[in-house]
Parts: sequence; C-alpha cells; structure tokens
Amino acid sequence: MSDKKFYVIGGEYADTSFTTPAPGAELETHGPFTEAEAHQFWRSLTGRTVDNAMVRYVVRAADELQGDNFYVVGGEYADTTFTTMAAGKDAESYGPFGRQQAMDFWRGITSQTIDSALHRYDIVRKG
Repeated sequence: MSDKKFYVIGGEYADTSFTTPAPGAELETHGPFTEAEAHQFWRSLTGRTVDNAMVRYVVRAADELQGDNFYVVGGEYADTTFTTMAAGKDAESYGPFGRQQAMDFWRGITSQTIDSALHRYDIVRKG
C-alpha cells in the first residue's frame, strides 16, 4: 500500500474557465487522504454541487503541492512597465500547482485578458 497522500482542491469559480475564484470565495483544500479516500471525498463533494456549473474540485497528489511549487501571479497593471498594479487592483496569485497545471492555468487566465495591454501573468517557481 502506498503512503502517497492526496488532496481535494477547488470550490466556486467566477466562470466556467475555472481560473478565478468567485467574488468573496476562496479555494478549499481538503486532505490529506489516500488516493482512494481522495477520490471518494471528491465524489461526495461533486455529488452535492452537481447543479452548480461554477463549482469544480480536483484531486492532486501531495508531491504536486510541495517542494517545487508553481504559482501564476499578475493581474492588471497601471502601465506597460508592469511594476505597479492598477488603481484599486491587487496582485493576483493562484496555486500552488505542479508545472503542467500552472502552464494550463496560465493559458486559461491569459486567454481571458488577451485584448488588454495592461494585464500580465507570470509563472513563478517557489519551493
């Protein structure tokens, strides 16, 4: 039997791109679980939220959440020097992700702001 641990991560998102939590909502992290327990817990959560298209949960291995973690950071900046956030805007940070999940999330969030010269997101490695 494996000692590998898993987490169930998710919650309510602003839209079905599943890149930005809903206003006032924070992503939830449940666990640690064995793989079977994580999938069972995931199934119970998704069963209760099946009628809400804005809710999504995923199962992630603990090693994807520890050590070398990747975050997607950025947001709307005041100008194209990308040094100061726009007035009334906070820097956004999403993660932790594994490398591929960070890239997928980055693609999703940048596709939403592709027409804005003042939005910028980067993938940052921490760990």
